Order: sequence, then C-alpha cells, then structure tokens
Amino acid sequence: MGAEANQAGHFTQLETTPEIVDALLEAARYDDIDDIKSLASEGVSLDSKDSLGRTALHMAAANGHLDIVEYLISQRVDLNASNEEKNTPLHWACLNGRIEVVKKLILAGASLSTLNCHERTPVDEAISQGKMDVVDAINAAVAQLELAGVQVS
Repeated sequence: MGAEANQAGHFTQLETTPEIVDALLEAARYDDIDDIKSLASEGVSLDSKDSLGRTALHMAAANGHLDIVEYLISQRVDLNASNEEKNTPLHWACLNGRIEVVKKLILAGASLSTLNCHERTPVDEAISQGKMDVVDAINAAVAQLELAGVQVS
C-alpha cells in the first residue's frame, strides 16, 4: 500500500509541489475520493497544506463530504490542523452546518476548544451563524463520548 517500494526497500514519493497539493484539495472539495486515494498511493501526504494552510480535511469538512472525511480519519490525518486563520476542519464544518461531519470529527477526537484568530471555538462559530442544529449535534456527540468514558477537550 502507499508508494511503491524500490529495490533497496525505500518508498518513492511524489514530490509534493503546490500543484499536487492543489489537486489534493480540489479532489476533497469536489468529492473525488478516487483522486485522493490515487494521490495518497503515490506518496502524497494527506496532511499537505496549501499556501493558506488548508488541508484536504478542511475542504471535505466544509463541503460536507462525509465519505472523504471518514477516509481521511481512517488514514490518521491531523484532525486539528489549522489554517492561517487558525480554523480547524471542525470550525469549517460548524460554520457550514455540516452536521454529520461535525459529529464524525468530534467522535474521532477533534478538539472543541481550539480557538481561531477571532478567539472563537467551533461551537462559537456555529452559534455566530445561527446553526443551532449544529450545536445540538455537538452536544449529542459530546454526550455519546462522555457516556463511553472518553474525556472531551
């Protein structure tokens, strides 16, 4: 799996140029999981960031692409990666009302307490946009974790 091994047993890796990162983020934004898997198999880090600090998880979370979010989580990407404004994928999912993505990120361990450059948590962003259904989803996910004995940050 991943990049192919050469005869010395080392993995060859596709150089992660800005164009490659853009292709990865575009695939996540437009729900093209096959392109994401292809880039990953060529050795592109799924945690790669563009010039604004955005990751594939930011793009998938903002656009509600749950299958890509689940794939990226399964590949152990950084759930709390922050862009240049210190927004995490959870901030973006909350801002855009992506309820299922919000729940998935929280259940996978995304932080609820990370502050962006405006000193707002993901919950604050949901409230600022009047997304009370997102707040309800956050509370439900937190309750589910607490019932399972998981500490939520």
